[in-house]
Amino acid sequence: MIQLSDHFDYKRLLRYTLPSIVMLVFTSVYSVVDGFFVSNFVGKTPFAAVNLIMPVLMILGCIGFMFGTGGSALIAKTLGEGKSQKARETFTLIVWVSAACGLVLAVAGFVLLRPVAILLGAKGQLLQDSILYGRVILLALPFFILQYEFQCLFATAGKPRLGLGITVAAGLTNMALDALFVAVLSWGLAGAAAATAFSQLVGGLIPLVYFGRENTSLLRFVKCRFDGNALWKTCSNGVSELMGNISMSLVSMLYNLQLMKYAGADGIAAYGVLMYLSMIFQAIFMGYSVGAAPVVGYHYGAQNHEELKNLLRRSLLLIGAFSALMFTAGEVMARPLSLLFVGYDAGLLDMTIHAFVIFSFSFLFSGFTILGSSFFTALNDGLTSALIAFLRTLVFQIAAICVLPVFWGLDGIWFSIILAEVLALLVTVLFLLVKRKKYRY
Repeated sequence: MIQLSDHFDYKRLLRYTLPSIVMLVFTSVYSVVDGFFVSNFVGKTPFAAVNLIMPVLMILGCIGFMFGTGGSALIAKTLGEGKSQKARETFTLIVWVSAACGLVLAVAGFVLLRPVAILLGAKGQLLQDSILYGRVILLALPFFILQYEFQCLFATAGKPRLGLGITVAAGLTNMALDALFVAVLSWGLAGAAAATAFSQLVGGLIPLVYFGRENTSLLRFVKCRFDGNALWKTCSNGVSELMGNISMSLVSMLYNLQLMKYAGADGIAAYGVLMYLSMIFQAIFMGYSVGAAPVVGYHYGAQNHEELKNLLRRSLLLIGAFSALMFTAGEVMARPLSLLFVGYDAGLLDMTIHAFVIFSFSFLFSGFTILGSSFFTALNDGLTSALIAFLRTLVFQIAAICVLPVFWGLDGIWFSIILAEVLALLVTVLFLLVKRKKYRY
């Protein structure tokens, strides 16, 4: 059994992070299945509605990533310092506070969903479909938040394979119910949303039961008191992931506005396919970074600087290999993957293939920035991590999406992500060099 305190060579690092990689890839795959059924069995307009409202739902749900990544860094550091009971108390506090936040955000989402959808340009059937899908998903928002959170915390608990198993169970639930509700029973968009909500219930509830009982992991629920300092450290550590996800959602809204201007509803549908497929590709980078973060946090807490150097060096080389594979796969599979979603519309298919061939170049750069941001989160340097994520997902992308279409029209929109990722990579390299002496990696 691999322990957080071990020395990590390539084989051990891949074995420890593989469950997290597969877990996030699988999460992305079952989200893609949702889009597949909506696009092929319900129609182009409902598919555009899902893609229009999904960024709003992700803004609410990504609070789980903040608590998960920030809490993981703090808990791993505490375990590295030998304070096991304190780590369990912090774990318990973080989970219950995030669940309470989920309830509050669900209520707020119900109230604000319509005006937000209108603000994004939805009208007529597109507006009604957006509200229908969003409100069904909001019913399970607390469990959506917990699902994201536990995906990070299972690795910290020393049980990444168990986390993978629960994610697979949630994913299979979504896939099976999508087929039943949408393809067999013809419940349309409401059926697709219900399938997703039930899967989030599975992904959030099973871990609550597991950690609520005696178990063989490093963590379980114990009696705890409110600790404002621990919550502050958790939120400040995880704010980069929160900002990253919020920024990506805000940028997606801006993309949708620009695409509505340059290509209409077809542009939003094509962008939706890109986002679904990109989720799978980016999940490999995210999964590796999430899986490696507890190891980095543990050795930072134990002041094992040689192992920090080893982890960073090997991680950069692995991410480089993943990047080359992702780019190649994107170029080769652009057509067959696009056919899965929009093969019924020749014009939309051509637009989607062309966009994905361009978009795939971003995979050469994004993995390093995702790793860099996660690495600083694991070092409990939330500010640096947040700056990288903020510049990558918001500042650079907004600038690119506003400027490039002026010169290159629709192609400018597809090239925007590449320019943003290149600029973010330069910033990440700069921070890694500047902070090297401080953290001695």
